[in-house]
Amino acid sequence: MDRYSRIINKNCREIVLLKGYPCAWGKCTFCDYTEDNSRDLQEMIEVNSKVLSQVTGEFGVLEVINSGSCFEIPEKTLRLIRSIIKEKDINQLFLESHWIYRHKLQEMRDFMGIPIIFKIGVETFDNEFRQKVLNKQADFKTPQEVREYFDSPCIMVGIRGQSKEMIDDDIRILKEYFELGTINVYTNNTTDVRRDEELVKWFMEKYSYLEEDPSLEVLYLNTDFGVGD
Repeated sequence: MDRYSRIINKNCREIVLLKGYPCAWGKCTFCDYTEDNSRDLQEMIEVNSKVLSQVTGEFGVLEVINSGSCFEIPEKTLRLIRSIIKEKDINQLFLESHWIYRHKLQEMRDFMGIPIIFKIGVETFDNEFRQKVLNKQADFKTPQEVREYFDSPCIMVGIRGQSKEMIDDDIRILKEYFELGTINVYTNNTTDVRRDEELVKWFMEKYSYLEEDPSLEVLYLNTDFGVGD
């Protein structure tokens, strides 16, 4: 499992994949990332400390991810992150959170003491597909509601049952309402949710120009940031 990497093509930053407690929701139909979660506090602290020791601060920007939300990272690790921010002169932090924690985001900003770009796994702005098919438990109705709390949505493309129109609309919303976003091309995993190869091919042809868009990062594999397995 690779847990440290450097992103140098867009929005240059260091990125670490840490271990956290089980996802508070943990029922998304497409997600098996929760297998990296743990209830062993000592294990999490040891793994996270080793990973964070690799942070150099070379870009002044750090992204911290885990298989869930940043609020499920152990407190001792969060305090270590805060110390590294000061020691390495890091001036911007990327974190990810589920919609259910939206009212705690300012609490984390106050704790870390530097600007935070909060990501959220929206997956799609199509409410019915997000809630009934993907079971995201994110009951917002408009992109404006998301923008009130979060800075950078992550959407998925290429899932069986999605339509081209749905993907077109999601990308339009990303560009219209948000300064940053991530597009994940879905990869089959251990869940029953399957990839639509024709839809992926269509997306890659139509939206190839997004490779040059500084505001959107396209992940063709879930390890394209250099972390994960």
